[in-house]
Amino acid sequence: MSTLKKAKRMYEYSPDYAVPPGQTLREVIENLSMTQKDLALRTGLTEQTIVRIIKGIQAITFETANKLEMVTGVPARMWNNLEMQYREQLSRIKQAKELEQGIDWLQDIPTSELISRGVIHSEINKAGLVQETLKFYGVSSVEAWHGVWCDPKVAARRSDCFETQSGSASAWIRLGELQSQKIACLPFNEEHFKNAIQGIRTLTIKSPDVFIDEMRKVCADSGVALALVRELKKVPWNGASKWLSPNKAMILLNLRGKGEDIFWFSFFHEVYHILHGSKKELYIAEKNSIDGEEQEADSFAADILIPEKYNVQIAGFTSKQEILDLAKSLAISPGIVAGRFRHLTGKWTYFQDLTKIFDWTEG
Repeated sequence: MSTLKKAKRMYEYSPDYAVPPGQTLREVIENLSMTQKDLALRTGLTEQTIVRIIKGIQAITFETANKLEMVTGVPARMWNNLEMQYREQLSRIKQAKELEQGIDWLQDIPTSELISRGVIHSEINKAGLVQETLKFYGVSSVEAWHGVWCDPKVAARRSDCFETQSGSASAWIRLGELQSQKIACLPFNEEHFKNAIQGIRTLTIKSPDVFIDEMRKVCADSGVALALVRELKKVPWNGASKWLSPNKAMILLNLRGKGEDIFWFSFFHEVYHILHGSKKELYIAEKNSIDGEEQEADSFAADILIPEKYNVQIAGFTSKQEILDLAKSLAISPGIVAGRFRHLTGKWTYFQDLTKIFDWTEG
C-alpha cells in the first residue's frame, strides 16, 4: 500500500455517531415558523409519523420526500440523500461494533503472514484488520466464518490439525481457493480427466519450470484447477482437494518436504478424491492417516506412479544404477523410484541425491 493511501486511511474521518435527517427537518420547519402539527396537517402524515422521523426512528420514504418538497420547498432528492447517508452511517457504526467484538478471533489467524504475502492490507487498528481478514475469507462476520470453516458437518473429514489450528489451516485452504478462482477451466469431464492421468505422470521427468504450466493446462481442460500455495506454519499437509462448484474442482498442493516424490504422490492422492470422493467434502492429505478413504487414495497414488508389482524388486536394490534403469523403463523420474525404495525399506538417507528438491516460487 502506498504512503499516500496509508495516510488517507489514518486520517480519514469516520464519526461514531449518525445524525438523522429529522434534525434538518426540524430546523427547516422552525425557520418556516411551522410546528410539527402544522407539518403533519400540510403533508397529510400523522403527527406521530413526523415525531418519529424527527427522532430518526422512522425513515423518510421517497413518497414522504416528495411531500416534504411540496411543503418546505427543499428538493426531495436532498431528503432522500440525507436519509441514505444516515442509514449508511448507522450501518457503519453497527459494523464497527461487530468488528471490535471479533478482535480476539484474529489471534488464531496468521495475519502477519497473509500481510507479507500481499493478500490482506495492514490496518491502523485491529477492527480494520478484522474487516480485511473477513474480506480475505469472503465472509461478512466472524460468525459466518465459523459457519463456513468450523461447522461439524463440513469438518467431518478434516484432520485433527484442522480442528486445533483452524486459523492457519483455513488460511492455507483459502489461499488455494482464491488462486483456483483465477484459473479458467472447462466444465469437469471425468473421462477426460481419467485419460489425462497417464499423460500427467510422464511430466515427472521434466523440471518444474516446464511441467507446472503443462500440468495446469491439462487439469484445467478437464475441469480441475491446480493451485500451488507455499505451506503455512502449523499446517503439516502436503495437499487438499474440494469442489468449488458442480463443474470445477480444486487440487491444492504445497511442497512440504520439498521432494519430488512427495509432490507427485500428493497430487495423485488428490486425483483419487476428485474421481471417487464426495463433491460436498474437503479432503486433506495427512501423513499416516488411518481413514479408509485416505488409505485408498494412498494406494491409488502409489499404483499410478509405480505399480505394486515392482515393490519387491525395488526393496532389493543396492545401487543407484538399478534405480536409474527401472525409472527409465517406467518412464518416470528416478527420484520417485528412490522415494519408493526409502518408503519400503525405511532407509531414509539412501539415494537422496537422486530425488530432486523443487525450488518453490508459487503462491
